[in-house]
Amino acid sequence: MTKADAAFTATTRGIRVTVRSFYLEDQSEPDRGHFVWAYRIAIANEGAETVQLLKRSWQITDAQGRSQQVHGEGVVGEQPVLGPGEHFEYTSGTPLPTPSGFMVGTYHMVVTATREAFDVAVPAFSLDSPHQPASRLH
Repeated sequence: MTKADAAFTATTRGIRVTVRSFYLEDQSEPDRGHFVWAYRIAIANEGAETVQLLKRSWQITDAQGRSQQVHGEGVVGEQPVLGPGEHFEYTSGTPLPTPSGFMVGTYHMVVTATREAFDVAVPAFSLDSPHQPASRLH
């Protein structure tokens, strides 16, 4: 398996989140300290209840240990509703001032029938570029 094929997966309350990240050489300017990644996320409802993703929270950390918190409504402008057996996929991205880093996050969801709120873990995933040896998650 190559680094580009690596997937990071976490399951919370029957909601499986799988992430793959990709370095975007054509949008990055290493000489100017600008590195850009895309990440593809698949959210699969393997549980028995219909759920809705309302909000997201991210922690993005660069290779020098600087972190930023990002919070927002839904994902890519949507608040998807997932019935049992359904899935939702989207692609987004992030820039960093360093050639590597990592992200970890949480989806804030509700059970549609009861409005019970719960959080789903988005696994930590690495952002690696060819401009530095692969980073290691600690």
